[in-house]
Amino acid sequence: MIELNRTISSLTPSKSVTLMEKTKAMQKVDSSIINLTGGEPDFPTPAPICEEAYRQMMAGYTHYIDGPGIMELREALAKKLQEENGAFYTPDQIFVTPGGKFAVYLAVQSVMNPGDEAIWLTPGWVSYPSIIESSGGIPVAVHLKWDEDYRITYEALAEATTEKTKLLIINYPNNPTGKVLSETDREALARYMRDYPNVVLISDEIYEHIVYDDHKVVSMASYKDIADRVIVVNGFSKSYAMTGWRLGYMACSDAIFKVAKKLFQHTMSCTSGFLQKAALVALECKEEMEQMRQSYDRRGQILYEGLNQLKGVEMKKPEGAFYAWVKFDLGMDSQQTCEYLLEQAKISGVPGIAYGEEDKVCVRYSFASSEECLYNMIENLTALLGKK
Repeated sequence: MIELNRTISSLTPSKSVTLMEKTKAMQKVDSSIINLTGGEPDFPTPAPICEEAYRQMMAGYTHYIDGPGIMELREALAKKLQEENGAFYTPDQIFVTPGGKFAVYLAVQSVMNPGDEAIWLTPGWVSYPSIIESSGGIPVAVHLKWDEDYRITYEALAEATTEKTKLLIINYPNNPTGKVLSETDREALARYMRDYPNVVLISDEIYEHIVYDDHKVVSMASYKDIADRVIVVNGFSKSYAMTGWRLGYMACSDAIFKVAKKLFQHTMSCTSGFLQKAALVALECKEEMEQMRQSYDRRGQILYEGLNQLKGVEMKKPEGAFYAWVKFDLGMDSQQTCEYLLEQAKISGVPGIAYGEEDKVCVRYSFASSEECLYNMIENLTALLGKK
């Protein structure tokens, strides 16, 4: 029997993607199942973006383009990063990638060597440890805690650091908890980066425009004394409802860019030019983006107020992103809880264990879904669990 790639074969499948596919299959049999597994906006891509993509295709802009991206878009992204984030990257330090996920993969592959360690914060996005492992690296989890409001401490980061630590990955606003970096969090991260000059920080900022109340998103790339070791990853999927377009980007130092370019040339070659032209229009769709953000804000409030009235249920108030991070006290772990609620209340979510959650009692539900679905979810849970 032929032995296939051992590293890739041993990777854990994405639990969120797997559950989303499973739930969609179940809905074909039972349409009453409420699917809140996927992190995908339910809004259509704004019309001006689609119209520009069509116009560029019809104009013949469908051939190879410069690998890192068309200069017009890279210049616009550099301006955006400088004006909105205080992150001073040049256009020649920006890569346009087929999705933010590939930007994370490109960044990790460019930095890590076999045997290197990479710290990731849990609860955290399901693909980080698998991407680290696919690079020959070793994922090291730093478990943030519900009772401490998932705050980052210098001590926890330092304790997880060894002479093999090469990388730290953060994601804020956070998937799945909805937390935004506080000033205390940022200072802990900045202190850590100053004390460990051989560590590179990947800052995944894909949800940066989806924030609520008075919360502000501040990029760690705005800290000038560590900026040369910060890789910013972002994209158009979440804020602009462009998940299927597969458009992301990364910004990094010249040294990292040089290595990343070699890998990109041998894998993707380039990202579609007509899509990048449309992305320029997306950057101007601020009104449409704000309308979506306001809708997510209302939906988050619906779940926050509804779920916190139920027995054995507690939900963190979202500060950003579009996820309800819900703690259940049903005498079951998160996997069992998900299966129980799917069977008894016809609600599908993703168990906290998928995000490396240490306590294993939380479930993530996406509220990038209609208000009707969310009210139905609360109604089903109320009938099953009762109110406090």
